[in-house]
Amino acid sequence: MQYVGIQTQQSRNNIRSLILLCLFPCLVIGLVFLFCFLLVIFPVEEGYEVEAQGVRDMTMQLFAQVAPYAIGGVLIWFTIAYFANAAIINSATSSHSLLRKENKRVYNLVENLCMSQGMKTPRVNVIEDNSLNAFASGINERTYTVTLSRGIINKLNDEELEAVIAHELSHIRNRDVRLLIISIVFVGIFAMLAEIAIRTAFYSGGRSRNNKGGGGVVILLIVALVAAMGFLFSSLMRFAISRKREYLADAGAAGMTKRPWALASALRKISADPDIEAVTRDDIAQLFIEHPGKHVKGVFSGLFATHPPIKKRIQILEQF
Repeated sequence: MQYVGIQTQQSRNNIRSLILLCLFPCLVIGLVFLFCFLLVIFPVEEGYEVEAQGVRDMTMQLFAQVAPYAIGGVLIWFTIAYFANAAIINSATSSHSLLRKENKRVYNLVENLCMSQGMKTPRVNVIEDNSLNAFASGINERTYTVTLSRGIINKLNDEELEAVIAHELSHIRNRDVRLLIISIVFVGIFAMLAEIAIRTAFYSGGRSRNNKGGGGVVILLIVALVAAMGFLFSSLMRFAISRKREYLADAGAAGMTKRPWALASALRKISADPDIEAVTRDDIAQLFIEHPGKHVKGVFSGLFATHPPIKKRIQILEQF
């Protein structure tokens, strides 16, 4: 019965996560169309008005001109970020390779779990930090990596550490890491475009005011509105993907080790000290088994949290 429950949870979360991921390109196209529509109904030239019946045609015409450049730019940036993700993550977390001769215990746990699942053994990295945390990363078998903090290696017993490693291997086995990296890249694109657009609009607005024109101000308001909407909705989708995948990896680890209580015990210890000092980027922080850093509190904390409540995760594990 426990195994069926895990399979059901995996199927449900895979479908939901796929739907959320498909919404990202739809969001890009929708925001480009909104930008074109706002430019038409709020013209940058004084005295320029568009009749109601012409708004649709002009919006579609402008969209046809702008969309290829916007989508092309997004695809180029996505490709670069997608294939450079390993170097970016290693730099952002200050992680480095853990040598087999340095810690045979960790390698034995990783290799035994991989053999039991028919998986290729991933790279093993370490973060020199006494806090307790771990994450998986990579987009294919050549780049898949399990990264552990020095604290989690030293402070967990074998069964607890095995459960944490199984959790991260579940992320790799279920292609969670690839999915999360894609979502992180998309959110990064919106953040980058928003910053570039707002800076450009400020510059254009300044020149327009010097020339007694209001075009720059109008563009600034439109760009700010569209960029804010894009970043908000893409972030919410990214958070939802991350939360669902944590439940899935917990279930996978329980099925892999047959000791769900071991992961529950490890999560209790991790929750007491998960903060990795080197991690300052929130997009990278969401990869960890427990989010290192400040947690969102309040009425909308569930929407903006990258991880489900750790108490709830422990309760579910204890029910297996």
